[in-house]
Amino acid sequence: MKLFDSRDPRHLLMVGFLVLAFLIPLVIGSSLYYLTILILMLIFIIYASAWNFLTFSGQGSLGHAAFFGLGGYAASLMAVKLGLPSLVTLVFGGCFAALIGVLIGLTCVRLREWFLAMVTFGFAVIIQTLIVSQLAPVTGGWDGFPVPKLVPTTIPGYLMIEYYLVLVIAIAVILIFRYLLQSRIGLALAAIRENEVEARAAGINPVPFKLFAFGVSAFVTGIAGSLEIFHFGYITPEIFGIDLSFWPIIYSITGGLGTLSGPIVGTIVVTLLWDGLNALGLTYARFIIIGVLLVLIIIFLPRGLVSLPEEIRKRLKGRRS
Repeated sequence: MKLFDSRDPRHLLMVGFLVLAFLIPLVIGSSLYYLTILILMLIFIIYASAWNFLTFSGQGSLGHAAFFGLGGYAASLMAVKLGLPSLVTLVFGGCFAALIGVLIGLTCVRLREWFLAMVTFGFAVIIQTLIVSQLAPVTGGWDGFPVPKLVPTTIPGYLMIEYYLVLVIAIAVILIFRYLLQSRIGLALAAIRENEVEARAAGINPVPFKLFAFGVSAFVTGIAGSLEIFHFGYITPEIFGIDLSFWPIIYSITGGLGTLSGPIVGTIVVTLLWDGLNALGLTYARFIIIGVLLVLIIIFLPRGLVSLPEEIRKRLKGRRS
């Protein structure tokens, strides 16, 4: 099983992107604004990739912000109450989100895709309500509470160090997903996604594989939520917002749903467009522009932006013939 093939143009392109990712901070210098955008972009690449991994098992989620926020709260409380380093509590945040994800999966893993998606959406709303009401003495309610930064601000160049830490985590997550999808687990997930009845007939029990996909997706999502909270140094129940459940969906569909590179491409393109339009003063118009872009991609590029080179080649070949 090869994770890298020097003869594959896509792998060479991937290496080029990695080199660019490592060099960009050195080019832009210590600009807090641009480094912040890059860090958040990487965090949402992790988040979107985690959501997208769930779709490989034929499952969908409209409330993934629940795991994003639970991971953030679990890691934050461990860091604040026990005084543990932020990097250590990242794993705890991911484990807690995974535990809740598996418990939800156990109760509704047999539901069809969009019924499960609605369950996760309702769960996100319920969790946010509990955080601001019954759990307010611990969570601070709507006011939230301050948390330690991922890298202390007293360290010179802390934001650039944070960027490289998040970049390494993002690369590790993508490589793990790639390994899983190329393994027997990935083949089983593909069989379940394509036809669950035939997968059962072939001797594959869909339940443990679906639970595995749900647990891994929730784990990585919890880490992404923890990273965002430790980046800002503050947590509030807004982390469970509906918009945070839909962003990974938008990124994945834009880039290419059900592909490993789709969430990466989608996150980069939409983030650059989103912040670029905001810089031009199109604060509200950008919602319309992003919406129109998403509609056009669904209609004309249903496989996302990653399929654009192939579509161009097909059209050029058709014109020549």
